[in-house]
Amino acid sequence: MKWSINNKFTYPKSTRSIYNGSRHYLVDGERLPSVTNIISMTKKTEEKEALEKWKRENKDSEIILKESSNRGTLMHGYLSEMLMGKMNGELIEEVNLPKKMAETIISHGLNDYVKEVYASEECVYSLKYKYAGTMDALISTQENKLQICDFKQKNSPAKREYSSIRNYFTQCILYAIAHNEIHGTKIQSSVILMCTPNLIFQKFEIEGQEFMDLQKEALERVEHYHQLISKSI
Repeated sequence: MKWSINNKFTYPKSTRSIYNGSRHYLVDGERLPSVTNIISMTKKTEEKEALEKWKRENKDSEIILKESSNRGTLMHGYLSEMLMGKMNGELIEEVNLPKKMAETIISHGLNDYVKEVYASEECVYSLKYKYAGTMDALISTQENKLQICDFKQKNSPAKREYSSIRNYFTQCILYAIAHNEIHGTKIQSSVILMCTPNLIFQKFEIEGQEFMDLQKEALERVEHYHQLISKSI
């Protein structure tokens, strides 16, 4: 580990539960929808149709999705331990794919890039826009840039123009908006660190005007989500 841990920010205790069929967070007595659910419900029609088409054409789709989800969950767990200095990646010897993927992200995406780690798997929320979520990490880079950092496992390499990457950026931006609201930060940058099962690493970063433009779209999706929910009640 080549970074230090900074406990500058205090994060709330939250309880996750399923409410009306979707994940919500109970924070300070208020029930707030999750960022992931907001993004899922506000995807473009063609994105949803493409997923359904893939499911129809792949008889093992449910198995593939479940295996991917489990692999991603384990990978995130190892990354959180390593980020907070609770596990030394160099000491991992057993053959374990999620650990190897976590090691790949550490070695290619975090070493020599991260200066400080402020949070790992912590809840952020917005009372102004009514949502909450768990960010993978909040880091500062060697250039002292404060960033929301998100880890993804992908079955195959992605391209920046993919809708999935745009959704990942949207997720991070909503975390940044919430963090800025509650903690008075000015986060305007995020990074996606991704690894495939065959250990291909990819990094996607967003900042500056691109970040600000997508921030507007992200908040429009939150508003759209609340409109959809109010119509269904």
